[in-house]
Amino acid sequence: MFKSMHNMENPLVICNVWDAASAMIAQNSGFSAIGTSSAAIAKNLGKEDGENISFESLLSIVDIICKSTILPLTVDIEAGYGHTPEAIAGNIIKLTNLGVVGINIEDSIVVKGERQLCDQVVFAKRLAKIRKQLSDANIEVFINVRSDAYLLNVTHPLKESINRINKYQQSGADGIFLPCIEASSDIQSVVASTSLPINVMCVPDLPTFSELKSLGVKRISMGNFVHQAMLASLSCKFRAIQKDQCFNSLFS
Repeated sequence: MFKSMHNMENPLVICNVWDAASAMIAQNSGFSAIGTSSAAIAKNLGKEDGENISFESLLSIVDIICKSTILPLTVDIEAGYGHTPEAIAGNIIKLTNLGVVGINIEDSIVVKGERQLCDQVVFAKRLAKIRKQLSDANIEVFINVRSDAYLLNVTHPLKESINRINKYQQSGADGIFLPCIEASSDIQSVVASTSLPINVMCVPDLPTFSELKSLGVKRISMGNFVHQAMLASLSCKFRAIQKDQCFNSLFS
């Protein structure tokens, strides 16, 4: 069901959430699927993104979200919360036991506060082993691989991304997520390079949804930008209360 949502006429717009309240608002707003934002969840817990919360904490939050909505949920597991394919596959199985239908896993890691790309061959081999572990356990889950060449602004990000996509497709990826890609020509080239559905993310100069549809994009996500906007709005509300010394701003 969730996989087929990536083959519709219009791109699947994933509403990124971080708790039960945001998940319920997404459902009531008419979205057809939701996904967690690791950055938003970490921020809510006073942490930075990059697996700085425990997997047990993530599981607990995901469980609450799953119980709050009927929408299909995909979970951002960052680099997988494990040092081996077996450990990562085990984590994914725990998520599917809660009702999760998809995961995002990224080909970069944070080392001493700095994000860096993994070797593409090493990552592809790890991905293949994860897929095999899941298949052996009869687990069906949509694996959306986040490839970070654009996010990290590497040299020749288009070429780097296409090389990685080809390897990841052979290793069992169901979809490819390229955060920070925004040029229409690059998006079109990436879409043409693979049969996998391409996922793009909210950035300031991203084309409109209708334009992305014409470029062949099949999935659009929000990242943590809605969460950031919400916190900015909250800050304005708090400052207004402090400045005005009354609550009128809440009702205007």
